[in-house]
Amino acid sequence: MQHAMTQDLFNGADYFIDRNIRQGRGHKIAIYTEHRNYSYNDVQKMVNKTANALRERGVRIEDRVMMLMLDIPQFYAIFWGSVRIGAVPIPVNTMLTPDDYEFYLNDSRARLLAISEELLPLVNEIKGDLPYLRDIIVISEIEGARIPFRQKYKSAPATAKIAATSRDDIGFWLYSSGSTGTPKGAIHSQYDMVVASKSYAEGVLGLRENDICLSAARLFFGYGLGNGMYFPLYAGCSAVLSPHRPTPEVMFRYLEKFRPTVFFGIPTLYGQMLEHQSLMDSKNKIDQDPNAGHAFSSVRLCISAGEALPPAIFHKWKNRYGLEILDGMGSTEMLHIFLSNRPGETRPGSTGKPVPGYELKLVDDQGVEVARGEIGTLMVKGKSAAQFYWRKREKSRQTMLGEWINTGDKYYVDEDNFYWCAGRQDDMLKVGGIWVSPLDVENCLREHPAVLENAVIGFADEKGLVKPKAFVVLRQGYDASKEMEEELKKWALEKMAKYKYPRWIEFVEALPKSATGKIQRFKLRQEPVNKS
Repeated sequence: MQHAMTQDLFNGADYFIDRNIRQGRGHKIAIYTEHRNYSYNDVQKMVNKTANALRERGVRIEDRVMMLMLDIPQFYAIFWGSVRIGAVPIPVNTMLTPDDYEFYLNDSRARLLAISEELLPLVNEIKGDLPYLRDIIVISEIEGARIPFRQKYKSAPATAKIAATSRDDIGFWLYSSGSTGTPKGAIHSQYDMVVASKSYAEGVLGLRENDICLSAARLFFGYGLGNGMYFPLYAGCSAVLSPHRPTPEVMFRYLEKFRPTVFFGIPTLYGQMLEHQSLMDSKNKIDQDPNAGHAFSSVRLCISAGEALPPAIFHKWKNRYGLEILDGMGSTEMLHIFLSNRPGETRPGSTGKPVPGYELKLVDDQGVEVARGEIGTLMVKGKSAAQFYWRKREKSRQTMLGEWINTGDKYYVDEDNFYWCAGRQDDMLKVGGIWVSPLDVENCLREHPAVLENAVIGFADEKGLVKPKAFVVLRQGYDASKEMEEELKKWALEKMAKYKYPRWIEFVEALPKSATGKIQRFKLRQEPVNKS
């Protein structure tokens, strides 16, 4: 197939890779890494040779290719090389256990596994059978693939025939994080990435050809896959890839080295980076002037997603760096962000307004729309929605209601059409017959100078009545004590309705979090945590 595609035919590799070459970006840098830079020509060559080598290994249209890979350029090669031949890449979380990978491989029935060399020990420890897996490709960013795939890759032609796929062909899977029960494989169409790019990357961020994107969220995660791969390719700009864990130290190092213009983070990381910066400022006796040169001086946009961004972090960030953080909400099922604050139109604490191309509504338990200002379950409609969950028909029916997706999140809308998160459906508390959002209590506590992080859950008192309980991580220099507990309770009592304040406060060293940085409140309800 040549680049002149008919209306019925569409292939993601042609659109995201070849189109950039046709539009004259062959010599432009597509990927920056610590080791070397990759032009669009380099990426196309890698993708084509990988596509041919995969075909040579017997991978056929609709075969599934599991990707257990760090954020390295070869991730692009395996993902788009698979899409090019009509195979289905499945990026999975790189921070799990051998049992998890056994589940993923057997649930997906992936024929081939592409794995970063550093992660190979995790798969070597799998104890059970892997009846569907036929082949493994081991890849290093510097060394390339191991023999025998390396030989196939070396001898593979640098041009590759594109499979005759359509917009609705299954393009890739993303497994949801599975906060309850087993992870669900969300099946996405090839064209979903174009929809998300047009709606959010272009429609909200105004991503342009001279942008350089740096994402703390990894490529295996729905949020990171857009930030670090298909958004930059859509806009013809550049991405910075880092195989390292996204600690504040690593992120600041990459900001200084690559001078990105768009930074994608999550609330937890923004909080950690502020804490790190504060320590550096006091150590170096730096006046916190947002107009002075700093690590974020090249950045025009900061984006946050994954969970609600606390207003305290928004304000501290703006005071330190002079930049607003655009908080947004997306989901694995919708692929990327569908509700977001806009540049120059932010409301701290809110999740903003619907992204162009998406419709939202809030409904009660009977599916009836609630009045403005009332809390309801958030439903979203848009053309980037997943087709269904793999081998989970009942769950698909419960979540994918015709054109609408049930997000399971509770929200309300204010008089200016800004959406405000009240928490997950299963995190909401009913105290004295009134709904309480754990986020309201958490945001109030976070304003206290001693509080670094906190999470609030429902806890039954001696009468069996549910009241808020807070788990608190203190900042350096503050000690857990009965006096501190009483001080925080008093702080909350003075700032919010009496029924909302936390009746119990437990000091802990750390909060349980998912691999993508979300606080796992369900674990606080289930298990004892490490007390400080």
